[in-house]
Amino acid sequence: MRAVLARVEIVEHRVLGRTGRPVSVVGLGAWQLGADWGSVSEADALATLEAAVESGMTFIDTADVYGDGRSERIIGQFLRSHPELELFVATKMGRRVPQDPAVYTLDNFRAWTDRSRANLGVDTLDLVQLHCPPSAVYASDAVFDALDTLVEEKRIRAYGVSVETCEQARAAIARPGVATIQIILNMFRQKPVTEVLPAAAEAGVGIIARVPLASGLLSGRYDRTTQFAPDDHRTYNRHGEAFDVGETFSGVDYERGLEAVERLAPLVPEGATMAQFALRWIIDHPAVSVVIPGARNPEQARSNAAAAQLPPLSPHTVDGVRKVYDELIRPLVHHRW
Repeated sequence: MRAVLARVEIVEHRVLGRTGRPVSVVGLGAWQLGADWGSVSEADALATLEAAVESGMTFIDTADVYGDGRSERIIGQFLRSHPELELFVATKMGRRVPQDPAVYTLDNFRAWTDRSRANLGVDTLDLVQLHCPPSAVYASDAVFDALDTLVEEKRIRAYGVSVETCEQARAAIARPGVATIQIILNMFRQKPVTEVLPAAAEAGVGIIARVPLASGLLSGRYDRTTQFAPDDHRTYNRHGEAFDVGETFSGVDYERGLEAVERLAPLVPEGATMAQFALRWIIDHPAVSVVIPGARNPEQARSNAAAAQLPPLSPHTVDGVRKVYDELIRPLVHHRW
């Protein structure tokens, strides 16, 4: 007999854009469960998923490239173990091949989504996102016609785009079939607040906020002596050697990021952690549908979920966050993404 998880409810749920489905405002980013963050055992990955769901998370974000499918397969194993759960699982496609617009074809989309369907053990994927595609893809009617075909064929229920830049986000929002935009949004990446969120809200497009803790910098757990594993992207991608540098520490120089965290520390509300404070800052933007911090273990998942229970930040605190951004971070990142 399968054990039924004892779940609590995250206080707030928001509709995920044009999918029309409500999801918990805090979800789980499952990159860590695949690769690129040091070693995470299968047992730890499954325990993390269990803790996330027990804490009230109903949204999980993964990708076919995370561990070349490992993240999807572990999530699929978890889903099979708990058929009673009603979870929303979003995945992504397009980063397992060279980044050439010519590969974004209907035949490839069918093959890629069929692989993800098999990995996750589902007939229809809840949401498939193009995974930070080349800018030329956004101008291709054929690409979005192909995505519409996947919906018609019931391979997927909805589609979105995971983007690197605000310009790409606005181009995707203009596409009538795009249900969601996934974008880096955190205290160190504030440009989307004015450049993307209003347009998404007006169009009814959901916002999935990724890298909310700036690859852990905004957790407050790291210092100048911290060493990351060789197979952790925070070691091998600090200068964009493997993929866009914005995905690692949000593109912020590590030393500058530590300085900013020191400046932010006095603003953390009583009883909250730095990470929960950073997540609450994102949740306070009503255009955000869900924020997806990653977790390597159950304790991190539970702590992240608890950020939804914090009260909204005070105007004084928000002003303080903006001041740190303007003085230390804006010159490094605002013009780039």
